[in-house]
Amino acid sequence: MTRYIIRRLLVSIPVVFAIVLFTFAVVHALPGGPFSNVGEKAMPEQMRVIMERRFGLDQPLYIQFWNYLKMLAHGDLGPMMRMRSQTVNDIVSQTWPVSIQLGSLAVFLAFVIGVPAGIFAALRRNSWVDYTATFVAVLGVSINNIVLGPLLILIFGVWLKILPIAFWGAEPPWILGFLPKPTWQFWTHAVLPVFTLGTAMSASIARLTRASLLEVLMSDYIRTARAKGLKERTVIIRHALKNSLIPVATILGPLLAGVLTGTFVVEQIFALNGMGRQFLMSIEQREYFLLSSLTLIFSVMLVLGNLFVDIIYAWLDPRIRYD
Repeated sequence: MTRYIIRRLLVSIPVVFAIVLFTFAVVHALPGGPFSNVGEKAMPEQMRVIMERRFGLDQPLYIQFWNYLKMLAHGDLGPMMRMRSQTVNDIVSQTWPVSIQLGSLAVFLAFVIGVPAGIFAALRRNSWVDYTATFVAVLGVSINNIVLGPLLILIFGVWLKILPIAFWGAEPPWILGFLPKPTWQFWTHAVLPVFTLGTAMSASIARLTRASLLEVLMSDYIRTARAKGLKERTVIIRHALKNSLIPVATILGPLLAGVLTGTFVVEQIFALNGMGRQFLMSIEQREYFLLSSLTLIFSVMLVLGNLFVDIIYAWLDPRIRYD
């Protein structure tokens, strides 16, 4: 297994390099630039030339890319062109914890809700439990985050006024004022965005778990286990459940990579200073170094997520071995 992990990591290096190269070329090919406009006024041509020369944007593209690779080798993600008081490293260090907290809690909520719901629906096939779980799952998949987020804000933040609607670290609502400050600052601000982000994922996981478990329960080895007189709980937990989770584990890698690195829509709706929001800002303002660095982080997370899925495969199914 160790050799397999090392080999996968080495193979992933050219993939990440190709992604960074393609992103760097496409970003520089976009019309305009970081110094094309400042606010509503166009920057004077002489000033624009000076600023581009300062950041090396007047050099050929291959030289700019080579300089960027040298900065990455030293752990430097590059400077910020508009906000010159900060660097890309500063932006990532500020936004990474928010995205990690939001993504981790959302994935945890999705599996805590989705997997048990799918199991109960499969074990109570064609009953009211199955129909209810299926209906809720379809409803959760159908409602987009753009709709669910503002709806939760309207209900719990505007009408009931029991949860904050934006800005991590704002004052707590009156009903939660008795909690210690560090506690309410985190948990009260996490409820709405985490629920918004985790609902659709939990619905998809529930549907996939139900379909996979139903397929496994019709297998020959399950009928054999029941014919031996094993208890139904033992048949479900020891023989059926682990194999039914293999398809669920397949989506875990991309799910973790996409969620842990930030979600653009949710961070915009709840005004969270996460990586997804900074990614949109970097596109709008043509922050070349920030956009390329965030894409690099997203790519690395996706590669690690897929590797994590392969490791889980070996744990779920002992027949899978990596040489």
